[in-house]
Amino acid sequence: MMVEHERFEDFLESIPDGLPEYLADLEIQSIKDNVPIIRKGSQHLIRFMLELKKPLNILEVGTATGFSSLFMLEFLDKKAKITTIEKMEERALKAEENFKKIDKNRQITLIKGDAIEVLDELVSKGNTYDFIFMDAAKGQYINFFNNIKKLLLPNGIFITDNMLQEGRLLDSRYTVVRRDRTIHARMREYVKLLLSDKDLKTMLLEAGDGMAVSVKK
Repeated sequence: MMVEHERFEDFLESIPDGLPEYLADLEIQSIKDNVPIIRKGSQHLIRFMLELKKPLNILEVGTATGFSSLFMLEFLDKKAKITTIEKMEERALKAEENFKKIDKNRQITLIKGDAIEVLDELVSKGNTYDFIFMDAAKGQYINFFNNIKKLLLPNGIFITDNMLQEGRLLDSRYTVVRRDRTIHARMREYVKLLLSDKDLKTMLLEAGDGMAVSVKK
């Protein structure tokens, strides 16, 4: 199954995606610098969901150097706003630089800091979002979850990236190397939490490195 999935991802990679030159260049540079960015399958799904939902207030957990924020911006109304959170200082500085060059309408707001603390603050301020994209430290997903739910509006869409962990999520705990067992256990717990939550309707998809698409009831 994973072999077929990889073949499908390779097929998507081979299809011209029409990205503007600045995004294509940023994608190439990110890959060279070993900065994780959303895969082609993830890009296709996010674009589809954005064009379907047409959200006006977007939250992203995990900015990296800004590729995914700028990618989403391509498919949003000029009135839409993106708030994005990044903990790593070096990546946040690079994202700031990219946003200044490209985000001429100042639709993107970058918040530097630990996502757990930032999410707490956003909740305390009464912020809400109709579209949330999470692509951060996978071992922390389960710790972000309660606040994500509070921030998501009814009928809002919540997308979690990197669910499959390069296929390791599907492996038995006993075949996972010791150093990866904690994150493996946390991700499995997170999947169970998503699928059993009564306030959300969730589908798990193989796009990219696996994605969960949740809609708040």
